[in-house]
Amino acid sequence: MDDSLIDDDTLSIARKSVLPGEGFFYPNSFDEERADREAAAALAGAGTVVVADPDADGLGCVALIEVAFGGDGGDGDDVALIGAGPYDLPEALGRVGAYADPGVQVFVCDLCPDDESELVALRRLAESGEVRWFDHHQWDDDVARSVRAAGVDLVVGDSEEECSTDVALRSLDFDFDERYRDLAAVTRDHDLWLREDPRSDDLADFAYWADAAEYVETVTEHGPDLPDEVEEYLAERRIEKDALIERAIDRAEVTEIGPWTVGVTYGRCSQNEVAQTLREGGTDASVIVKPAGSASIRGSEAFERCHEVARQVNGGGHPKAAGCKPAIYDDMLDYAHHWSTQGAVAKRVILAAFERLVEIEREADETR
Repeated sequence: MDDSLIDDDTLSIARKSVLPGEGFFYPNSFDEERADREAAAALAGAGTVVVADPDADGLGCVALIEVAFGGDGGDGDDVALIGAGPYDLPEALGRVGAYADPGVQVFVCDLCPDDESELVALRRLAESGEVRWFDHHQWDDDVARSVRAAGVDLVVGDSEEECSTDVALRSLDFDFDERYRDLAAVTRDHDLWLREDPRSDDLADFAYWADAAEYVETVTEHGPDLPDEVEEYLAERRIEKDALIERAIDRAEVTEIGPWTVGVTYGRCSQNEVAQTLREGGTDASVIVKPAGSASIRGSEAFERCHEVARQVNGGGHPKAAGCKPAIYDDMLDYAHHWSTQGAVAKRVILAAFERLVEIEREADETR
């Protein structure tokens, strides 16, 4: 395939808005081989390993663990990061078991397994060393019991009050400077979608665009007050970001489902800003379907059941913020249809999950 067909640097905004990033078009086997090589290199000689979601919240946990256990003021261990999302957590834990030294100290941060089948590698890690887990998502009780039964120190914060960085801050036995408490507060502002501190958008964008190691190094040194050169970098990147947001907002549609007004749109964009704009326009909940097949669901004071919607569509999350990827893509023709129809099937499946909540409420009322 001609590289120019997927080159983000040459695609127009109009095309980029409806197509996934170029990494989507590489086979998973390529990514797995690269992840194996990178994990082996990162884990060699590491005394502490963090498996974390590489967003601002997950990386905030990494920064605190680096301060507590790394070379600068901590216990002097090398701290290695293995990035993982909710869909590849078992593989990430397996790489730690395969490439880390025996008895290494392991932290898992800002991740929540869907079921007990994802815990095989975790149990092996817990048998050979200390494993601690900091999170704030909505956990299934049986899964949480299985994690603790494996010998893992699991701390799950209230998803409406704390982010995972908050949980790490209060759980680690270390006297953190005030800037790290401030880092946790600003991270919480974004992750819980409070949007009361303008610095939280900066952290979120920087975590998304920067290399994970660069982000951790920067917030470890500066806390949430990013240096001028980072602010300049963000301002430059936001020109394209704002253009993609505008296109997603322009193609949004609004529908009434039971008592809720739901906005739904499609595009490669920053979902939080799109959802915020739709909410300001009167929606109770927003669905942003991405070209790669996943979707973000955002709520409001009037709708705090995003995680219930997502769980019906191969996902999960928080009451006001969740994510999912409907199991509707069997081959590339399905993806081609997804792009050419701007996510029509995914939208329909997710909106049906909202409708199912209305049915559940109706059935509950009938049995009372």
